[in-house]
Amino acid sequence: MEEQPKRAAPKPVAPVEIDQVRYEVVRRARARGFGQDGGVIAAIDLATGKELWTLVVYRTAHDKNEERDVQERYITRLSPANDHAALRVEDEARRAFLVDLKTREVSQADEK
Repeated sequence: MEEQPKRAAPKPVAPVEIDQVRYEVVRRARARGFGQDGGVIAAIDLATGKELWTLVVYRTAHDKNEERDVQERYITRLSPANDHAALRVEDEARRAFLVDLKTREVSQADEK
């Protein structure tokens, strides 16, 4: 008998467009070689549809004695920040991060 996941799939997150680039959540990031499914974003050139870069916004530590799917923390919201110079990323744990869109540096965001 196949084991069923202990939680529902994450809800879709609306992408954000800033300066001709679409920022979106990477679904099934582990299948693309990342060590986790949650917390990964991609930048897509709107003109060409080409993926410009991907970024792990935050790391999720996994306990190998627990099921992976219940440990994942997924992104719940993307929004422009700092006059569109940064992307605000919020997750299920109610944490917020800022991604500098030029340097791709990630910092903890202040509460809204």
